[in-house]
Amino acid sequence: MTKNRINHRALAGIFAISLLFAGCASVDLTSHVAESPSQALELAAKERNIETAQQYLLKVASRFQERDEHRAARTLLQSDQLAQPAPSLQAQTQLLAMAGAVALEDREWADTIVERLSPDSFRNYNSDLVNRAASLQAQTYALVGDRLSAALTLMLLSQTDGRVNPQEIHDQIWVLLKAVPDQKLSAASESSIGFETEGWLELAASVRDPGLSIDDQGRVIRRWQNNWPGHPAAQVLPSELQLIASLAENRPERIVLALPLQGPLASAGKAIRDGFLAAYYQDDSADRSKTDIRIVDTSNQPFDELYKELAAQDIDLIIGPLEKEALASLTNLRTLPVPALGLNYLAADKKAPDGLYQFGLSAEDEARQIADRLSEQNINQVLALIPQGEWGDRVEAALLNRMQRNDSVALDIERFFREDNLRAVTADLLGITVSRDRAIQVERTIGLNVEFEPRRRQDAEAIVMVAEPAVARQFKPLFAFYFGGDLPVYSPSIIYEGTPDPARDRDLNQIFFTDIPWVLDSKNPLREEASKALPGTRGQLGRLFAMGADAWQLSKRLPLLRQVQTAAVDGQTGQLTMTREGSIHRNQLWAQFRSGTPNLLPEQTELSGEEEERPQALTN
Repeated sequence: MTKNRINHRALAGIFAISLLFAGCASVDLTSHVAESPSQALELAAKERNIETAQQYLLKVASRFQERDEHRAARTLLQSDQLAQPAPSLQAQTQLLAMAGAVALEDREWADTIVERLSPDSFRNYNSDLVNRAASLQAQTYALVGDRLSAALTLMLLSQTDGRVNPQEIHDQIWVLLKAVPDQKLSAASESSIGFETEGWLELAASVRDPGLSIDDQGRVIRRWQNNWPGHPAAQVLPSELQLIASLAENRPERIVLALPLQGPLASAGKAIRDGFLAAYYQDDSADRSKTDIRIVDTSNQPFDELYKELAAQDIDLIIGPLEKEALASLTNLRTLPVPALGLNYLAADKKAPDGLYQFGLSAEDEARQIADRLSEQNINQVLALIPQGEWGDRVEAALLNRMQRNDSVALDIERFFREDNLRAVTADLLGITVSRDRAIQVERTIGLNVEFEPRRRQDAEAIVMVAEPAVARQFKPLFAFYFGGDLPVYSPSIIYEGTPDPARDRDLNQIFFTDIPWVLDSKNPLREEASKALPGTRGQLGRLFAMGADAWQLSKRLPLLRQVQTAAVDGQTGQLTMTREGSIHRNQLWAQFRSGTPNLLPEQTELSGEEEERPQALTN
């Protein structure tokens, strides 16, 4: 669900008024302005009237939130003095607590809050606060993974407050319902009461059948509208469903696949081409009588010239180019007359023209997923090994940016060339060199030989290793040699060649790594069919084949992904989403090497001890 910005100034004003009218206080709130939680708690502790003291703490907590000092406010709201608020202050305390938990994304705090909530709890507030209370309540439910209760809250809000924007709230309800696991949705449908609730749940269940094509989904949506003509969502469909219902009518029919088919990138271009065509011919929803696919070799002329030639023809979509420099040549145009799905990404300092989408096997996506995985495992301090070069620079920047956002830190990053002395690199990473140098310095100072047992640094909780298989197989045993064998290791897909090789990969045992479904998912009908007739469906070329298959799936959904930020496509390279700028990002799978073989890890997020499924994505 999209977070609503919390209007702390408005909350502060409301609380100030309510507290002033709550009764005469013996604490002069105007002259005692606490600048820290400890000051506020100390002053409140001196107040004999408990309710007056609690009123003061709520006032100060509200002021802290107004200044975005949410941790300070949390200290007060979780203090013993507010553990049992007076009956007249319970609603105010709860509202501030929800605002704080949402702002800090504090799941543990949110867990304690939702124990006292039900979807209709927000109705206890006066009319001026109902909308804000419902919004915070829904966000608090979502924070602990209870998307169903969050959706039910917003359904009730739409019935309670006639001032809400129906399109906005229907979009929010839909995002939440998509993320409700099938079993939970089914159970709710059986026990639900009320016209609006029953209609929403039936709609959510009807479009998530994995066997439905996107055309089938459009028909299901229209049929639901006919069956529920008086339902608010039938009159104002969620934006995503509006687009799905119209996608079949607006699909590109004349597509140009522009790829290098000669020269150094010919193998990559051909793998992408084969993947694209394989997915097209396996797609039963494709209208072959209307779809025209042309393949153009980009290796013979500058791409900006080729693009202008193609744009002058009757073409709906260009897929390509693959080369980064060729993609950059399109930035000379402010708007592309024919949309293009580039198969690479522009440099950070390049602005994409309107009509340009970007999709590829981005190393930065994998670095961000590693940072998020570390955060999910409560790992906040890591060491990192990253290759030297421009590619490694991009990986490092993406990793550090996401770790900073997650309030975690890289204690040390060692950059290396594959020809380096990897023993020395590992010793430096784990602090063995520093430990040895310190012992040598002591010997020199006292003039005696000292017994010395090297120790690794003790503040690290994990290692991020970005290395190709041949190098990773050398690093992993060195971690144990230098006393770091107990540290979990996380890697991107570069560590795995894409084909099981237990004899050689035993040295990678216990390493966690992220890779695409095409490589890790054991059941893949397209891969099984393609491998019978086509070479290059495994290894790195296999990843490019999968990328080509996803390019076909994306060609039908670009407007949907662009206009509905919560929309996603389950692709061969991961779950695909798009930024507002048209850049497509992937969420991959996770595996761990055991006995030299990758073992797929469960797709789940631990929230309140409850397994949560991924958001429902679009099928073919």
